[in-house]
Amino acid sequence: MAAPQPREFKPDPKYDDYDFPTTAAIPLSGHPGYTTAEQDAQVFQLRSTLEGLGYTERLDTLTLLRFLRARKFNVELSKQMFTDCEKWRKEFAGGVDELVRTFDYTEKPEVFKYYPQYYHKTDKDGRPLYIEQLGKVDLNALAKITSQERMAQNLVVEYEKMADPRLPACSRKAGSLLETSCTIMDLHGVGLGKATSVYGYLQSISGISQNYYPERLGRLYVINAPWGFSTIWGIIKRWLDPVTVQKIHILGSGYQKELLAQIPAENLPKQFGGQCECQGGCALSDAGPWQDPQWAKPPKWAKAKEEKTDAPTIDNTNNPGPTSADGSTGPAAMGAAVDASAPATQPAA
Repeated sequence: MAAPQPREFKPDPKYDDYDFPTTAAIPLSGHPGYTTAEQDAQVFQLRSTLEGLGYTERLDTLTLLRFLRARKFNVELSKQMFTDCEKWRKEFAGGVDELVRTFDYTEKPEVFKYYPQYYHKTDKDGRPLYIEQLGKVDLNALAKITSQERMAQNLVVEYEKMADPRLPACSRKAGSLLETSCTIMDLHGVGLGKATSVYGYLQSISGISQNYYPERLGRLYVINAPWGFSTIWGIIKRWLDPVTVQKIHILGSGYQKELLAQIPAENLPKQFGGQCECQGGCALSDAGPWQDPQWAKPPKWAKAKEEKTDAPTIDNTNNPGPTSADGSTGPAAMGAAVDASAPATQPAA
């Protein structure tokens, strides 16, 4: 199939206020800069419907396109997904917008000893690299340090920070719009004894990524997959959208060559076959374009702190200028993977 032809992005003067590129890096139908006239009309229809229901936040074009793509451009299904998301954003932990502004994960260094999950630099496409080491998960040890509620809140905060400031900074550096992350899910150490509790935990939180952060998964590498996992995956993928399946790569212990084909050696932590050794450890460095003054800008949700009103919705976290949404630090990578249909701690497909 021929790649879609570029199409001028026409911003909505009321909601679109971007300070980063708005044409997708890869020419795919339904993505910014490669929409059809019919898809543009569906964005207008969805926005008008939501306005009629009283919504005023997160109605920017990039956000609406993500919800539409997640529901195959079915406006009614996209509307339901959006309204369910807004309801959740208002109710979760007292409100997602306030949570991202105030959450302080002071126990993070201790938590990471038993569940490393972090963003670290970028892949060769310029997308944020997100890493989870599920083999180190020790839920009993974690229960003495934090709570699953706090871990879920951290997941949500990291999704918000992925959307803004991480993705906008990466887009500025790349010179094109980047809306997804590249995820590594390391299953080394996830034996039969640990599998039930680990996968059970992932399942419990995967709904966050697949229901409320659509179209955030770019690539997912499941490495050190244990014996039998490929068989399970062969069954699962039959139920997934082919587009999602293409994003997921199941690898055993010989994963280094494939990872390095997508991730620069200088960006990949040494423990995974790369060359990076951040001072203090890669897991806690949060290194990436979002830390570089040349590309980074204050996140929209931080600017909005003093502009809060009594409006029923939220600030444009997932909207303009650094926009808002994984990738993630959070446990849903395999969960999100199975969104667009999928599971993933981080980005939803």
